[in-house]
Amino acid sequence: MRQEILRLLRKAGNHYVSGEEIAETLGVSRTAVWKHIKELRRVGYDIVSQAHSGYRLEGAPDLLTPAELAPLLKTKIIGAKLLYKEETRSTNEDAKIAAAEGAPDGTVALTEFQGTGHGRLSRGWFCPKGKGILFSVLLRPQNILPQDAPKYTLLAAVAVVRACRARGLDVGIKWPNDVLAGGKKLVGILTEMSAEMERIHYIVIGTGINVNIEAAEFAPEIREKATSLSLLAGHPLDRRQLLADILQEMETLSLDVQAQGFAPVLDEWRRLSLTLGQEVRVIGVNETFTGRAVDIDADGALLVDTETGRRRVLAADVSIRPADARQGR
Repeated sequence: MRQEILRLLRKAGNHYVSGEEIAETLGVSRTAVWKHIKELRRVGYDIVSQAHSGYRLEGAPDLLTPAELAPLLKTKIIGAKLLYKEETRSTNEDAKIAAAEGAPDGTVALTEFQGTGHGRLSRGWFCPKGKGILFSVLLRPQNILPQDAPKYTLLAAVAVVRACRARGLDVGIKWPNDVLAGGKKLVGILTEMSAEMERIHYIVIGTGINVNIEAAEFAPEIREKATSLSLLAGHPLDRRQLLADILQEMETLSLDVQAQGFAPVLDEWRRLSLTLGQEVRVIGVNETFTGRAVDIDADGALLVDTETGRRRVLAADVSIRPADARQGR
């Protein structure tokens, strides 16, 4: 209902829309319209009213609600269904619950703040409320084998970097899926899957992006390792438009995968990589070694040339650091 009221107010532009007109269009009472207007004002919408004229929208809050995001989307699949919670434990969990209930391909779970978000290797992910982009995309890919699902993590990283670089932001990908600028982390991505031996039921790609966070807002223990897009750009960014652009890139890449396989995505990942060509330190469960990162293979595994030969590194097993260990994880 509130989304429809906002749609009518936006359509009117600088003109007023009477409460009676809104009520008739939506098939509700004028009292119900007034209550919804009151709630919209409470969450930050600047809606002015004038006797005998009605209501006019003069400003909107910086929220990732369906009412704010849907008008910006140009996608056909990803984002067709939006699930929004002001706060949640985990958007990945929300997306997985929705998947179990039959949510369609392309469903997106959104929040302003999540309390138990985590990334690869169970590392924590924290972002102040309303300062980042926290979302999970539910995909139900056809003709993709379960062993290929981890490549969607690389796909998501490419989508984020494309949208950031379109804004002139100098960012790149640290293997396998961290997005960095100046050696500091901006984005974390976690992909989870439900599958049988030869069939994927669904994939959930969770992404956390530091957007409009001030330097002092980062906890002291991560201040030297993390940064935000606004610090990189020198000004705040429109979270809504950035997310809309990322979802568009994800849809474009996902459709490419269905048509051509993952090879084009892996090629672009290589072009955007900050890891390839660098001396790296591979920290595994049972061993640590150094070498030169030379490529990723068709499965997305990192290929590292060491003094004893080429090693194949899987994301689930290790952390990657520059060989001199100065750059953050």
